Amino acid sequence: MQKIDNYNFAGKKAIVRVDFNVPLDENGKITDDTRIRGALPTLKKILEDGGSLIIMSHMGKPKGKVNPKFSLAQIKDDVAKALGRDVKFAPDCANAEEAAANLKPGEVLLLENLRFYPEEEGKPVGIDKEDPAYEAAKKEMKERQKEFAKKLASYADVYVNDAFGTAHRKHASTAVIADNFAPENKMLGYLMEKEVQAVDNILKDIKRPFTAIMGGSKVSTKIGIIENLMDKVDNLILCGGMTYTFAKAQGGKIGKSIVEDDKLDLALDIIKKAKEKGVNLILGTDCVAANDFSNDAETMICPCNDIPDGWEGLDAGPETRKAFAEAIRPSKTILWNGPAGVFEFDNFTAGSRAIAEAIVEATNNGAFSLVGGGDSVACVNKFGLADQVSYVSTGGGALLEAIEGKILPGVAAIQGK
Repeated sequence: MQKIDNYNFAGKKAIVRVDFNVPLDENGKITDDTRIRGALPTLKKILEDGGSLIIMSHMGKPKGKVNPKFSLAQIKDDVAKALGRDVKFAPDCANAEEAAANLKPGEVLLLENLRFYPEEEGKPVGIDKEDPAYEAAKKEMKERQKEFAKKLASYADVYVNDAFGTAHRKHASTAVIADNFAPENKMLGYLMEKEVQAVDNILKDIKRPFTAIMGGSKVSTKIGIIENLMDKVDNLILCGGMTYTFAKAQGGKIGKSIVEDDKLDLALDIIKKAKEKGVNLILGTDCVAANDFSNDAETMICPCNDIPDGWEGLDAGPETRKAFAEAIRPSKTILWNGPAGVFEFDNFTAGSRAIAEAIVEATNNGAFSLVGGGDSVACVNKFGLADQVSYVSTGGGALLEAIEGKILPGVAAIQGK
């Protein structure tokens, strides 16, 4: 497999798939530029070698239609500032031949949002899966997707995928395009290489004890990863909103806390499996409950399984925080995905902060720590601790699928698997 470090981009046009799906405020200003900063080493290597650079990305979910709200024109100046040079803009990603052909070494062209075309995602538009004509529409769209990918590929001599955030999608720009390049002219960018390496550290090069912390509101979205981790971890901390599904499953009273009533049996099954496999499963025992879903609600500390009516659990309580930290501190491999509470509200950050601080302590003592998933990344950034963990992943869904043991199409397309 071609390595970006060994490749000389001098005189070449490189088309790079990045993940510039950055959050914008109501005025179209970037609120977190982590993803742009993450791609800089790859983009700068190409330019410094004397190559010309074509950047492509998606933003949001425009569902195959042009929507100014998701235009990459909004971030052009931020990208130029980050790269320290001018950036040209192609207002139509599928009709940028001339702009690409005119690029000189050291110049940069940013293509408009790839998802303005339904061919990028390759899903038929305006037809239900139940419709008898769906299969034919899908087949036709797959052919159109190949043509779209071929068009994008025609702009450049070399393809670099540095978008880990979309590596789990078999989209035109993340996987299909690679078929148009010889093995020596397609490669992973630095960010992708680091992400793949970080996942390998978690899955293949495990130093024990291994602790995984899974947070977030729903058990259902994490079930695949929880099951895959059961065979690998020593400690499994389940926190956040899913705490209350587990509490209710065991006969607890949870007030008006978030709950998946159709997943109570699944919760009991996870408890049983952990016991059978000798995994130390750590669930919340107490919580910070509130009488309203807001930062300035009244609060009380109470057991997770005895929350009064009209109250809801919004963060891990002091005993729970202590139990989490005690499991994390001596660990040598740590994976964190999902917060312990509604960390967006400043009064409900204590649980997530306790996890983050224990991870930093373990990392200082030689542990490998991987933090991934939008909310966990937002947590460590909010607490100013991102540079004190081993690795912060840019890909939420991609990271989870990789840790579930799934092959990522964006990586497989480069590796020729």
